[in-house]
Amino acid sequence: MPVSLKPPFVVTLDINLLLVALTILGLLTRLWSLSHPPAVVFDEVYYGQFISLYMKRIFFLDDSGPPLGHMLLALGGYLGGFDGNFAWNRIGAEYSSNVPVWSLRLLPAISGALCVPLTYQIVVELGFSARAGLVASILLLFENALITQSRLILLESVLIFFILLALLSFIKFCHSQENSPFSIFWWFWLLLTGVSCALAVGVKYMGLFSYLLILVIAAIHTWQLIGDRTLSNVSLLFHLLARGFSLLLVPAALYLGIFYIHLSLLIRSGPHDHIMSSAFQASLEGGLSRITQGQPLEVAYGSQITLRNTLGKPVPCWLHSHKNTYPVRYEGGRGSSHQQQVTCYPYKDVNNWWIVKDPARQEMVVGSPPRAIHHGDTIQLVHGMTTRFLNTHDVAAALSPYSQEISCYIDYNISMPAQTLWRVEIVNRESDTDTWKNILSEVKLVHVNTSAALKLSGAALPDWGFRQLEVVGEKLSKSYHQSLVWNVEEHRYGRSQEQSELEQELHSPTQVDVARNLSFMARFWELQWKMLTMRSESTEHKYSSSPLDWLTLDTSIAYWLHPKTTAQIQLLGNPVIWYSANAGALLYSALLLFYLLRQQRAIYDIPSDMWQTLQLTGAVCLGGWAVNYLPFIAMEKTLFLYHYLPALTYLILLLPPLLEHTYQHLLRSEVMRNTFSALLVVWMSSVFLTYRRLCPLTYGDPPLSPAELKGLRWKDNWDILIRKR
Repeated sequence: MPVSLKPPFVVTLDINLLLVALTILGLLTRLWSLSHPPAVVFDEVYYGQFISLYMKRIFFLDDSGPPLGHMLLALGGYLGGFDGNFAWNRIGAEYSSNVPVWSLRLLPAISGALCVPLTYQIVVELGFSARAGLVASILLLFENALITQSRLILLESVLIFFILLALLSFIKFCHSQENSPFSIFWWFWLLLTGVSCALAVGVKYMGLFSYLLILVIAAIHTWQLIGDRTLSNVSLLFHLLARGFSLLLVPAALYLGIFYIHLSLLIRSGPHDHIMSSAFQASLEGGLSRITQGQPLEVAYGSQITLRNTLGKPVPCWLHSHKNTYPVRYEGGRGSSHQQQVTCYPYKDVNNWWIVKDPARQEMVVGSPPRAIHHGDTIQLVHGMTTRFLNTHDVAAALSPYSQEISCYIDYNISMPAQTLWRVEIVNRESDTDTWKNILSEVKLVHVNTSAALKLSGAALPDWGFRQLEVVGEKLSKSYHQSLVWNVEEHRYGRSQEQSELEQELHSPTQVDVARNLSFMARFWELQWKMLTMRSESTEHKYSSSPLDWLTLDTSIAYWLHPKTTAQIQLLGNPVIWYSANAGALLYSALLLFYLLRQQRAIYDIPSDMWQTLQLTGAVCLGGWAVNYLPFIAMEKTLFLYHYLPALTYLILLLPPLLEHTYQHLLRSEVMRNTFSALLVVWMSSVFLTYRRLCPLTYGDPPLSPAELKGLRWKDNWDILIRKR
């Protein structure tokens, strides 16, 4: 009897040819002639500088957001063999032969290309047909602004890729929740959602908007899960723990990991050191660490120190004095003490040195063994070069009349006795017995007689004060503000009694070696704080725009212009897609309101599952547009058209589901459906034809004649560049 033998090992491969085709088309539109132009294009001048700093492992601070995007761009440069040697000082500058342009632009291009199949999958996973997914992916495929942004050393395409990946993962997780909770795929999609959200936030803080949207939708689903009486308490607890772990703890750990890699790579002193604290600077190779190497750790009586204000605004500066005195009378007629000026000086200078003196003793040298200063100890500060004592009294400050004047005391033999005692309060102490440490300790210096704290007001003194920054005595000193806090940056143990020897000592380097390293978490929190608070001043840019301009595409950005021909790259969207997306958002809102009113009257026009699909689509797409657009209206910063691209992507996702719903549920007759289908064909053709018409401005090739360029200036606000003959 014949026996049929089955093969022992069978692999079935299911390939979606439509997805493959969309991916290939996405790669073609983004990778075509990627090295053109071989010159710096718009914000490449900005990101390129950071890539070079990564290549040289030099520390920098970028207040625009976390460093993941910069690291990914730098990875492209590293794989391409880039050595970091390029100036990045001018838009339009030709790239030298050592700059791997194709490699640097590759990651954003691939990210933009992969957004096309992701769009298809999201629409299908939302519960709509493959045709709706195809329309969505075609809209993204032929959107000119998205193509332009994907083909350059920029980050928007990477951000949008992680946002779309997070959306797809979360929707697939929701489907796994219905079918097989706690399965391998359930865990995979849940974890991938958290990972993608963390990566989106790690590229740009704008990713936080989409992350919060997903958290809100997840919270609503979890609330509904709590109401499911079929789940046991143990099962419900596991659901809550799994979501908390995957959507909160995993993203937080990844976010920390991004900064850990960032700080591990950037170990050398660089151009942004001065923004950071002295302790942070001392942790970098070169720069301040080279200056402070060998300094004693504990400040003692007789120590020679420089005091840096921790605020760092308007510029980092050090407590300073010089022989000049305050004017007898200020311009407003108020009198001064006519004592020696004390200021905050933003440069290294020998007049920044002070000697910590024991009020009970005359000598100003460190004893053997050194007597360390503790929290709560009383000291006097003597200016090293003039030997005058830091002093304050009940005299109004020059520019801050509600605060006390800070001076170095000169005895004029009048009824104004010296008040030179200061109490050391260590702000970041662990206990009241802590010693005052060089670089690490943050201290307030509180005047014993008046309880006023030494404070940087930040105001620039007039010419008589050499435009240096004002230092005052703040009477309400119990509050904490960085302007009240100082740290010792340079430090030596004084050994000289004679003034001539002392001055020579102040100019000499230190010799005792004490290593000090900030922990990763200390550096992380400081870097986070600086990134969030050290905002660049908002300045008007030629191509800046308002959020209202974005909706109607009333603005463009000239990214690059060939030095000899009319070839140029413009950040310019496909108007057919932009206006259609706006119309889709309005129609969806009206349709949702219509259904809600009808349901209030107990009239149900569509099945409940279709209603839930429509609600989820609106929450994801319209909600995503809102959280990625509306915050910009309240932002006081320089804004550009590319800030709108994540929000636009959400509207593109919304449009095909709306069209399919209209076709299936609102059009009743065959004639209406046929007419609607014909209009869709015309509309899609116009999308493609508009894309083709704008291609020379999207890809920067070929150059067009002045007449052709004028023909493309469909709006007066479009800044298409036309050379004058």
